Amino acid sequence: MKSIKEIYKIGRGPSSSHTMGPVKAAEIFRREHPEADSFEVTLYGSLAKTGRGHGTDSAIIKCLSPLPCRVVWDLETAELPHENTLDIKGFKAGEQVGFMRAMSIGGGDISVQGRRELAPPEVYAENTLGEIIELCGREDLRLSDYVFRREPELRDYLREVWGVMTAAVEEGIRRSGTLPGGLGVKRRAITLFNGRPEQEDEYDRMNRMVCAYAFGVSEQNAANGLIVTAPTCGACGVLPAVLVWARDQGHREEEIINALAVGGLIGNIVKHNASISGAECGCQAEIGTACSMAAAALAELYGMLLPQIEYSAEVAMEHHLGLNCEPVRGHVQIPCIERNAVAAMRAINAVSLARFLTDSRKISFDLVVKTMYETGRAIHSSLRETAEGGLAKLYDQN
Repeated sequence: MKSIKEIYKIGRGPSSSHTMGPVKAAEIFRREHPEADSFEVTLYGSLAKTGRGHGTDSAIIKCLSPLPCRVVWDLETAELPHENTLDIKGFKAGEQVGFMRAMSIGGGDISVQGRRELAPPEVYAENTLGEIIELCGREDLRLSDYVFRREPELRDYLREVWGVMTAAVEEGIRRSGTLPGGLGVKRRAITLFNGRPEQEDEYDRMNRMVCAYAFGVSEQNAANGLIVTAPTCGACGVLPAVLVWARDQGHREEEIINALAVGGLIGNIVKHNASISGAECGCQAEIGTACSMAAAALAELYGMLLPQIEYSAEVAMEHHLGLNCEPVRGHVQIPCIERNAVAAMRAINAVSLARFLTDSRKISFDLVVKTMYETGRAIHSSLRETAEGGLAKLYDQN
């Protein structure tokens, strides 16, 4: 598996697959073809169908400016190497001087057809949670110990990640107004954060604060703010919400850094063995993975046993199986923002279950990851980030 840095990428929203990935491809192409004086980018599949809502065209044009760039929306081609495929052509004086076919494979990562050199190096010899837990049990390691043994320099990067996450929460819960994109979605994190119901017990307050934090980060993402993919932009609010709430309960930063390491490890395992791309496997791949990451991170923070951490992550993923990706008009707003809040609470609930029921579990985390991937590939394309089915379709029919 690759470095956990590949799971936690610092960048601007609203979409890791639809803005960060295509921009990365455009940057590479421009470096390789400095002679080009104009460009043409053709978007296929999910990029073509929801790219306008995600701002794919604007992000690419801005990246390649001041040189002119024509964006072509190909809604017809069906035989594609990946649901997020784009072609980039460079021209000089009207003659083509370069071509690249790239795939935005989720989490801001890309692959380029015919190349291998873009792939970051392998860092982890173990590829499944089962293998990792076996090693940790044999050598008396916690999962965070295992991560830092494989990546000794990672701790400083995770501190930077944590700083961006907390800043996104703190700004998000204080901003008001309407999100860009034309849907008229109002920022609601501030309402949740400032709400003071007359009768609010400790559980109600926890629920309200965790949801406020998740809304805050997700709204920052929708407004092109600076966030951390965890594992994607569309699911970026889940893990920060849970960990900022944990910080509020008195957990120290070093403990949270360890928790981030474990959350990143879980995301890494899903990415390596399945997918974190909504266009490839539906929202279960994004929100489901984010929920598993948050659950495992919180279980690590609580000092729970390895089987309990695994069960927390498994429960969190299992109960997102089959979740469609259906962004209304292609924006990462409806139902995406609310899903971040619901998943954050579900992560906390998964940890609570794992405290008591781990000994009776039947499903491993690795099995549920495999199931998620097979389920995702079976989800109809209209429900995999194309805005052609589900809420995205019916919203505009009302």
